[in-house]
Amino acid sequence: MPIQSVKEVCLYTSDLEKTQAFYHDVLGFDIISHVPNRHVFFRLGQQVLLCFNPEVTRDEKKLPPHFAHGVQHIAFEVPFEEYEDWKEKLSSQGAKIVHEQHWRADRYSFYFYDPADIFSKSYLPESGKREARLLKK
Repeated sequence: MPIQSVKEVCLYTSDLEKTQAFYHDVLGFDIISHVPNRHVFFRLGQQVLLCFNPEVTRDEKKLPPHFAHGVQHIAFEVPFEEYEDWKEKLSSQGAKIVHEQHWRADRYSFYFYDPADIFSKSYLPESGKREARLLKK
């Protein structure tokens, strides 16, 4: 009875407007729900990225609490030939690239903070693709 996939990932940010602008306008994720000051949800393929304001959703009673503290992490896979373009695009859109890692052979990744201070990573797996990772402080 295997699990088929990860359906949703949650990130927490107090600046939903910057988060929406980055994930929708810069990364191109479709917005599927937005409640000002509470959440913005995105779809990418079959996966859903849920971004909550933890100051609001931590104390809700209708659903289980949604909040986190500390660094959060998410990674994005990008095609090998677009890896450098993604570094340039993200940097030009306000992302702070803080580290680049050469793992082995043709595997690389770069780590960055988005404009709302979520920390991510872009990654290139062995198949010749690169990934982007995102972490939240």
